[in-house]
Amino acid sequence: MHKSNGFTLIELMITVAVVGILAAVAYPSYADYIRKGKRATAQAALMELASKQQTYLLERRVYSNDLTDQGLRFNVPKEIKNDYTFSATKADGSPPTFTVTATPSAALQAKGEQVLTIDQIGTKSPANTAGYWGN
Repeated sequence: MHKSNGFTLIELMITVAVVGILAAVAYPSYADYIRKGKRATAQAALMELASKQQTYLLERRVYSNDLTDQGLRFNVPKEIKNDYTFSATKADGSPPTFTVTATPSAALQAKGEQVLTIDQIGTKSPANTAGYWGN
């Protein structure tokens, strides 16, 4: 009797099927984890930008709507540079106001990501639903 060493084709195909099933289950969770990480980075950047706006107001008595203004010294984090676009709008009234916004890329919007904003009094949108601004 001759004993063969190694795997049979059936054993190999079962292994490939098991690995495929595990990958099909794990990849969506991983992609969701990455998306939420980018959102958290964008939220932190918005908080930093809002803080810089407050400092800018103290120094110049107005807010800035130009993110390249040397007084703001704001740089988009490199991790999300291609994923979010940041902008600022201001209103020179009494009191002056601002809103800073992080708009997700079309690819992220297609996955359900929403536009993030924060204003001069700390009002954040979207509200703390679906894991935004708190979870």
